[in-house]
Amino acid sequence: MNRERAIAITVLLLRVVAGLIFMQAGGMKLLDWFGGIPAEHGGHPKLMSQIWIGGMLELVGGLLILSGLFTRFVAFILSGEMAVAYFQFHQPQGTWPIQNHGEAAVLFCFIFLFFAAYGAGPWSLDALWRRRKQPK
Repeated sequence: MNRERAIAITVLLLRVVAGLIFMQAGGMKLLDWFGGIPAEHGGHPKLMSQIWIGGMLELVGGLLILSGLFTRFVAFILSGEMAVAYFQFHQPQGTWPIQNHGEAAVLFCFIFLFFAAYGAGPWSLDALWRRRKQPK
């Protein structure tokens, strides 16, 4: 296997797995997947609350990342969401991510920052769209 093909496969796998996991987090908040948010942690979020908006970004944004559609823009927004989530909810609980349970927020922030800079890769709807728009 050549280097370019290995990179394309790796980018595809990272994008699909990150998008799928992120989408599940939004589904848990908005659609009560996997039992939803427990009542002792607020339960189902109110419409247009900060948790609801975050859940919507996670559900829709995760689906768009998974499919590789509008990837750079969506990934930039989601990277910012994860930075806000870390500093607002995790960092006040301790200095380091391992102390404050913010490891996932930090990793998602930088994974999405990578996709904002790199793009979705050659196996994505963005790439398909680009190929179809090229003059023949």
